[in-house]
Amino acid sequence: MIQDNNTSSKDPKDTTRINEEIRVPQVRVIDSDGSQLGVLETRAAIQIARSKELDLVEIAPKAEPPVCKIINYGKFKYEKQKREKTQRKNQVVQILKEIRFHPNTDSHDFEFKTKHAINFLEEGNKVKASVMFKGREMAYTQLGETLLNKFVEKISEIAKVESPIKLEGRNMNVIVVPIKNKTKKK
Repeated sequence: MIQDNNTSSKDPKDTTRINEEIRVPQVRVIDSDGSQLGVLETRAAIQIARSKELDLVEIAPKAEPPVCKIINYGKFKYEKQKREKTQRKNQVVQILKEIRFHPNTDSHDFEFKTKHAINFLEEGNKVKASVMFKGREMAYTQLGETLLNKFVEKISEIAKVESPIKLEGRNMNVIVVPIKNKTKKK
């Protein structure tokens, strides 16, 4: 399929140069069957591609000289989209879930929230445990630190600390991430 510069079938976000868009004087050319044709002048390479009713597509623009391949541009674009889709599919997205405590959180509430945190970690998410201090509770920050240490100890089998316990304003936080081999898939 021969692409003209005049046709607007090319995506504006696509930076791949084809045919006359290639402005360098010489390019290394790879034939449609994968064999190397060597370094040719760009015009000659475009003429070879046109004679085979294919396009000259720049596949490695940063090389010296740039590498171009004689292929069907539509097929090239389709295969590139397929590769990107499989990469996005295999990409692991970690979500940050937050569990909030107060310095005087009851033991039952602590256990309940810890179970939720364990579920989040087993799903592969990060967990941010926060102790929120109100008013005069700021005088008892050691209670919050004790609570977070107890939390970290409870989940130490399935998670590790990503960022240590720190006080930020009226909140004391710790972020834990799941240990890879302990998590279960969704």
